[in-house]
Amino acid sequence: MAGSKRDMRTPLGRVLAHGSAKSGTGDHIRQRITAVAMVPLGLFFVGFIVALTGADYETARAWLGNPLVAIAALLLVVAAIMHMRIGMQIVIEDYVIGERLRSLALIGNFFFSYAVGLACVYAVAKIGFGA
Repeated sequence: MAGSKRDMRTPLGRVLAHGSAKSGTGDHIRQRITAVAMVPLGLFFVGFIVALTGADYETARAWLGNPLVAIAALLLVVAAIMHMRIGMQIVIEDYVIGERLRSLALIGNFFFSYAVGLACVYAVAKIGFGA
């Protein structure tokens, strides 16, 4: 019913395909893409963990030092952090009552997500490169 009197969105909102939260379609697509990306990356990670069962630290570090393994681990971290941030943002926008509390929760979600992501990237880099 775009353009009818029942459509409550503004013309700009209809063109940009934004819902009331101003980010609906883009966030939905990004969350689905990260979910699809995490399937093979997650299976790779599970296989990696199973293969290293009982191995010592040096063996695990040597495996993670392989550029393909390190890149796959970093891609999994990036996809998981993006997926988590978007999911929590949607929950906060839908269920947190009060503009100030919602804004604080969204800011906290942003910083928490990127802090966890940075810590994970640092850990992979430190283990993988033996720093």
